Amino acid sequence: MSLVKWIDFPSLADSRGSLVAVEMGQDKAVPFGIKRVYYIYHTEQGVSRGYHAHKQLKQVAICLAGKCRMVLDDGTDREEAWLDRPTKGLVIGDMVWREMHDFSKDCVLLVLASEHYDESDYIRDYETFQKMARKTV
Repeated sequence: MSLVKWIDFPSLADSRGSLVAVEMGQDKAVPFGIKRVYYIYHTEQGVSRGYHAHKQLKQVAICLAGKCRMVLDDGTDREEAWLDRPTKGLVIGDMVWREMHDFSKDCVLLVLASEHYDESDYIRDYETFQKMARKTV
């Protein structure tokens, strides 16, 4: 089973420009209630981010501008995907290690989260994550 799961968000376009609506409860929509939204921007060249997993939190990452490379790891398999379109959302489940690399200078990465920020939900040590991931299999 692939760790890389996408949501395609329809784009409505006319002579004024384009619009993408992100919805819950619809076909091809965010598969959870959104409790937190944040975005990452002005990431310095050569800087990588992430390097953590969440015990319960689920996310959808959407690159609104520019691009970045996401690495996903479930403790057994490791996959990568480029986020480079504002009409595609990468679904990131709980107990998935994530790393973000190769941010373009103009990258704006929007993240929709299923829960409010909770530091106790983070797993920030990869070896601890691997041990916990093996227990959930």
